[in-house]
Amino acid sequence: MLWPVLFVLQAVCTSVSHAMQHYPAAWGHYDVCKSQIYTEEGLAWDYMACQPEATDMTKYLRVALDPPNITCGDPPETYCALENPYMCNNECDATTEELAHPPELMFDFEGRNPTTFWQSSSWKKYPKPLQVNITLSWNKTIELTDDIVLTFESGRPEQMVLEKSLDYGRTWTPYQFYATDCLDAFTMEPKTANDLTQRTLLDIICTEDYSRGYVWKNDKTVRFEIKDRFALFAGPRLHNMASLYGQLDTTKNLRDFFTITDLRIKLLKAATGATMVDENNLSRYFYAISDIKVQGRCKCNLHANSCVFDKGKLGCECEHNTTGPDCSRCKRHYHGRAWSVGSYLPIPKGTANICIPSNHGPVHRANASSLGVANRNQARVCDNAMLRCQNGGSCHHHQRCHCSPGFTGVLCERASCQGPGECGDDQLSARASVHHPRISCPLALSLAVLPLSIVSLC
Repeated sequence: MLWPVLFVLQAVCTSVSHAMQHYPAAWGHYDVCKSQIYTEEGLAWDYMACQPEATDMTKYLRVALDPPNITCGDPPETYCALENPYMCNNECDATTEELAHPPELMFDFEGRNPTTFWQSSSWKKYPKPLQVNITLSWNKTIELTDDIVLTFESGRPEQMVLEKSLDYGRTWTPYQFYATDCLDAFTMEPKTANDLTQRTLLDIICTEDYSRGYVWKNDKTVRFEIKDRFALFAGPRLHNMASLYGQLDTTKNLRDFFTITDLRIKLLKAATGATMVDENNLSRYFYAISDIKVQGRCKCNLHANSCVFDKGKLGCECEHNTTGPDCSRCKRHYHGRAWSVGSYLPIPKGTANICIPSNHGPVHRANASSLGVANRNQARVCDNAMLRCQNGGSCHHHQRCHCSPGFTGVLCERASCQGPGECGDDQLSARASVHHPRISCPLALSLAVLPLSIVSLC
């Protein structure tokens, strides 16, 4: 009979190990916004800071090109290879699906062969610069969690700027400059992300690391290094996330640095192979991008653990009695104190900073008297299961308890005394008899010990 138990434990250990490997232990999941607990005073809510899981944000963006007619294929055009001017067998024709290269192909699944990619028209108007702006918009604030990676099917541009917006494209600031010669292109000394320190993390740099080479496959990516910047506080393997979270909590400029509503890729000079431009064969010069990766999460100010994409828009499913696309204000009737962003600290649960009802005084702990904040979709004050109205009260549409004569409170949990000494003995005895369900001690101990035993076995 021991073997089946061992098999079950092995399966549990495997799942626990996989869960532990998903994030380093110090990251903290922040995937639960609240849980019900039992206290000496009865049923209560334990609130925690929470955030949506990081995901591929390119699934939710809109892309715009400037100039709008810069995509190849109208009219059809034949292209030559940059490294071999006599290899001119690449066609682009917008009217033929197999030969078209629309911008959507920068974000499709790259498991197919041959690779799909967006392509610009060639540099046929030389010496006028061949310049393209690619704008990625989410109509929502998002927080970046991993490197931004662009993969070029053509040679990497010799000059490029990555820009960000925090106000839906009204204003733009540079994230990073890229060039084969930073001094010549932008009058900036060349640097890399490894040259940054905690003091200079927010500096805008120009790098030459991603603008050279056009033949080899590993020379086709251009990066904006998010994790290298995280590592300045969290350590090389990001095991000390508490340090980074502490900085994000207390330094608004740092939080804003990793927060965007839009990205703009400014392609300023196409790859020329580090040679003079061949004016007799301008079809060698163009831009082509096969993939763009942007990993991040909806910004919900640590007041939501999920974000939905509905009717073409992203929005946080707000908890903690907050509302708005970013959970950035308190719900109606919950202005008992000013709205505040949640906090990552203390690790691992953080601080929820919930909005409290307007008619409440100072609240130090959320308990049964504030259970109206409960549900994800709608505040639920009472029900016929966990949140029963006490002392003969009845629950009306889950929104209020109709209390029996002589009792009051959100859950009819206390006698309605008008003043000192005015409660009758029957009311006092009834109030003393209010029953708060508890988990029996043997069951609670077994539930608490079992997970620890399983982990130790693993």
